[in-house]
Amino acid sequence: MADIRAMCAIGLRGQLGLKGRLPWEGNKGREYVADVARFFDTTRGHVLIAGPVTIASVPRFAYEDRTIVEIRSDMDPEAVLAQFPNRVVFVGGGPPVWATYAPFIRHWDITRLPYDGEADRWFDPAWIVALGTKD
Repeated sequence: MADIRAMCAIGLRGQLGLKGRLPWEGNKGREYVADVARFFDTTRGHVLIAGPVTIASVPRFAYEDRTIVEIRSDMDPEAVLAQFPNRVVFVGGGPPVWATYAPFIRHWDITRLPYDGEADRWFDPAWIVALGTKD
């Protein structure tokens, strides 16, 4: 089975998204720039699966050194993950994706950023509790 992981950044109150984007997108602060660089460095050479909104935000250069696969809500998570035996698979996206894939995720890498503004998507700690409920 693949090694399933999730990597995300959240704001001070668990903010994840705003209008289909990161709430702090475009912020040039050191912490924000470092977080984006670390995401691309950590996922290099691995698989990234995500929904269409997240996939649309992935820059062209990222396709050169990782396998990127768009997933949809009607796809069976076990069948998706079975396509990548013995690989590290990062589950990207937002609440709908993580709610579906949380039982498969073995490692959560969460960065808390100093953002304390508006959001319409929030991190749900229940996703972490679901850890390992599927094998």
